[in-house]
Amino acid sequence: VQLQASGGGLVQAGGSLRLSCAATRRTGSNNAMGWFRQAPGKEREFVATINWRGDSVYYADSVKGRFTISRDSAKNTVYLQMNSLKPEDTAVYYCAVGRGSHSGGSPTQYAYWGKGTQVTVSS
Repeated sequence: VQLQASGGGLVQAGGSLRLSCAATRRTGSNNAMGWFRQAPGKEREFVATINWRGDSVYYADSVKGRFTISRDSAKNTVYLQMNSLKPEDTAVYYCAVGRGSHSGGSPTQYAYWGKGTQVTVSS
């Protein structure tokens, strides 16, 4: 399984970006999918996850109310709409396919990872 994330870039604080992540085959259709991020010098941290049906989501407190995760199972794609971006959101963002139909915030609950896309928020 290969995951290709896109949509990153440079944006001013308060702006918005929409990340997309497409899986190369339908392995992820019955699995949860999630987003993580890693800033320079920091550990990878959980951002958001969505279950296999797309009707249950969970967010890190730091992004709750600003980010929205969604998925299109027909396209085997997960999205992350990021609004009201802050400089502290600057990181490489990774998408991942969960090991089961529901996954939480631990990286160990995810089996496949994309290469990441850079998000930079300027102040």
